[in-house]
Amino acid sequence: MCRSIKTLRPPAIPEKATEEEIRAAALQYVRKVSGFRAPAAHNQEVFDAAVDAIAEATRDLLEGLHVRGAGAGVAVAG
Repeated sequence: MCRSIKTLRPPAIPEKATEEEIRAAALQYVRKVSGFRAPAAHNQEVFDAAVDAIAEATRDLLEGLHVRGAGAGVAVAG
């Protein structure tokens, strides 16, 4: 696991994750998987598309998660 990717749901963070936190985690994931800290110009488009897709999937995940003890029907992000 990438150590710079942090847990983005309560109780690890006090409130819902910000867009900045979600995109930072997505970027770290894409960097780890691709092996590139920054892509070459000819890979920039696919690199950026991957960050966008991972960020969207992360938002969907966080919006759908329900944590026991967080209150009935309370989503942890949204």
